[in-house]
Amino acid sequence: MSQDSGDFHRALRARDDQAINPSHNAPLDLQRRNLLKGGLGLAAQGFLAGPLQRVARASGPDRLLGFQGVPLQTSATFDQISIAPGYQARPFFSWGDAVLANAPAWHSDASDDWQAQLGQAGDNHDGMHYFPFADDPDGHGLLVINHEYVNPTLHPNGFSFVDGRRPLAEVRKEQAAHGLSIIEIRKDPQGQWQRVLPSRYNRRLSALTPIRISGPLAGHMLMKTASDETGREVLGTLNNCSSGITPWGTYLICEENWHYYFLNRDPDDYARRTSHRRYGISALHTSQLYAWETADPRFDVTPQPDLPHLGHVQEPHRFGWVVEIDPFDPDSQPVKRTAFGRLCRECATLSLGTDGRMAYYSGDDTKGEYIYKFVPSGHFDPARPEASRQLLDEGTLYVARFDADGHGEWLALVHGQSGLTAENGFASQAEVLLNARAAADQLGATPMDRPEWVAVHPQSREVYVSLTNNDRRGQKQPVDAANPRPENLHGQILRWNEQDADPTATRFQWEIFLLAGEQPGARKPDGQPVPANLTGTIQGDIFSSPDGLAFDGAGRLWIETDADEGLEALQTIGCNQLLCADPRTREVRRFLVGPRGCEITGITWTPDYRSLWINVQHPALSYPASDGQTRPRSTTVLITKDDGGIIGS
Repeated sequence: MSQDSGDFHRALRARDDQAINPSHNAPLDLQRRNLLKGGLGLAAQGFLAGPLQRVARASGPDRLLGFQGVPLQTSATFDQISIAPGYQARPFFSWGDAVLANAPAWHSDASDDWQAQLGQAGDNHDGMHYFPFADDPDGHGLLVINHEYVNPTLHPNGFSFVDGRRPLAEVRKEQAAHGLSIIEIRKDPQGQWQRVLPSRYNRRLSALTPIRISGPLAGHMLMKTASDETGREVLGTLNNCSSGITPWGTYLICEENWHYYFLNRDPDDYARRTSHRRYGISALHTSQLYAWETADPRFDVTPQPDLPHLGHVQEPHRFGWVVEIDPFDPDSQPVKRTAFGRLCRECATLSLGTDGRMAYYSGDDTKGEYIYKFVPSGHFDPARPEASRQLLDEGTLYVARFDADGHGEWLALVHGQSGLTAENGFASQAEVLLNARAAADQLGATPMDRPEWVAVHPQSREVYVSLTNNDRRGQKQPVDAANPRPENLHGQILRWNEQDADPTATRFQWEIFLLAGEQPGARKPDGQPVPANLTGTIQGDIFSSPDGLAFDGAGRLWIETDADEGLEALQTIGCNQLLCADPRTREVRRFLVGPRGCEITGITWTPDYRSLWINVQHPALSYPASDGQTRPRSTTVLITKDDGGIIGS
């Protein structure tokens, strides 16, 4: 297999982009008729601008975007970071850097074994968050960083097979490189951020870490396997993409494309097992990504009648959840919270009401899947934070329907309601949560253009979601008002207001904030006009495939991209970027461009917003890692302003 991490990521994206949803849901036939009658411009120009002006009244500086933008980088050999004038971007923490005090130095030939990898930073940094210490919040904290997956470059000679099987030592190293890192960081006397080693807080989680199962499916028959007959503890967490936080100071890991890791060799069982088929688990000769099942039997989920609970057939039921961890307690066991429902979850973004009511938003990151909201039953009481520790084990999971008239509804995934009954394959609430995708199909949710990160405005609670792209729109799913372009290569960002700004509301009003892509009137290199499905509505700097989204304290919307740079249609947009948008004016300005082949992802700030971290994932060329070497490695990058000011101001 190719050793180029960019090539591997493109192959991975091709699998990631496979539409699995069989429902063809069109919530209202009126959607398509109105769209065709009114034309693309109706949806693209924000046809509900009137009801969605709450953000314009939010407090904040009059001039949000206070930096000079940078140009596109279309060179095939661009191998650095281009950043706005007056800013610095310093490689800070890379794959292989020591996390634990006993970790050996990373070897640039990737010869470290799996025991070494358990003490070192994992691969493909993604979602992350900075947790400050109370005595020095802007100069001392914990940085928690997800490690989504691994590249072939994890090994000296890439992924290997011996007589059709993966070497167990390689598989163990790959499992060790998943999960997350917790690292203590602080400013030195010169005001420069440094990693603290040793530190009692530094910690690695991996696909080998025991994790407790809690909530409605803890101990349930559907969670039991030959290796865990209690159904209460699972080994590891997989494909940790974006994340979330709680108001009581814990971190939420989201398990995204975990289905790649499993294989069901029985075609008849696969065809009737919704929990495998509806999530895209492989039914081929090997699993879709790493062939771990050839070395670790836990990932071969073919039924084995001679073993308890049919062997490992239910192992995939134990992934796709939200995992909670306390970064300040290195002895605490992580917990999988099953009340959130089982998805290929991109994020768990908190919206907190003034009365302590909460909602957590998630995108299910596959073409044609849905947007969800989990509302805990209890309220957060800031005077009693420890009492909140079990709030995520009980609540209601909702899925979104976007109607053509700009209204929307959150549909409750509750057993016994709206056809979620035994007759339709949902014998209890456990089956509803385990097969949340199928339950959402039943309710008539709106299939979206690959929903990813969600961001909530810090003052207005207005909600934004990135829809990265969907070249199958119009084929696998019908075009509709919220997803208005066929063969959508560039994606869009939607926003909505919950009724009365209540995070727990079941009604909302929505609009398209922008359609990504080329400027209207743009022409291809041969002089021909750019097709309508590749034209966007961006006011300012163009980009493709919005992915990461986050608000800073002033209400700036930061946008990270994950475009497939190999596509001809994206050549004029070039390398992936970090941009900033003013929600009031819709102006977009390019703050940073990453090296060729990378995805820009993960974003977090210190409380004073003067230090910013992002991740450069799978750079294809010689982007320098934290030690100054030129071998490309996924790297967390520290961004500061030359004058020490607030980022973006």
